Amino acid sequence: MYELFFKKMAEKITLTSAQQDIIKQYLIPKKIRKNQYLLQEGDVAKHAAFVEKGALRAYSVDDRGTEHIIQFAFEGWTISDLYSFLTGEAATYNVDALEDSELVLISKAAQDEILKQIPEYEVYTRLQITGAYLAMQKRLTSILSLSLEERYINLTKLYPNLIQRVPQRMIASYMGLTPETLSRVRRKIKDK
Repeated sequence: MYELFFKKMAEKITLTSAQQDIIKQYLIPKKIRKNQYLLQEGDVAKHAAFVEKGALRAYSVDDRGTEHIIQFAFEGWTISDLYSFLTGEAATYNVDALEDSELVLISKAAQDEILKQIPEYEVYTRLQITGAYLAMQKRLTSILSLSLEERYINLTKLYPNLIQRVPQRMIASYMGLTPETLSRVRRKIKDK
């Protein structure tokens, strides 16, 4: 069950098989069905989830009922309401499955225990959080400085499987657009 989890970890750090066995003790495998919630706004994010198989999204819903997707997660990615996970405060995001998914969950207490026992895991965690921060900063810069067409083209280049696996209305939400505006952007790109 943890093949991809340890493969992705091995891209950043080297662990002995004994260290992997220690980490496995703290991991929780979980399967969720399409449309099933992993986390709901207002609950505390008790786990971070690594996606072994499937796709998830994190989003908020405003007062008018409009969804605002802030993150997708596919195989090899991690998802949670990080603020809630780290602070123990109520989550501001919902996390649900876009496809039937297989996850590897880790609790905050388990993560803290692994950090105490395996110094290399601290490096991995730091690299993961740094990567997430850099991706967020890059996305913000894109929103502020690129045209809608440039943003869409960059999104499709950066995440080519996103277009095949995620409905256009969700891509529009992720980009902060209406589905109609996204359709116009796609038509404009196609016409060029």
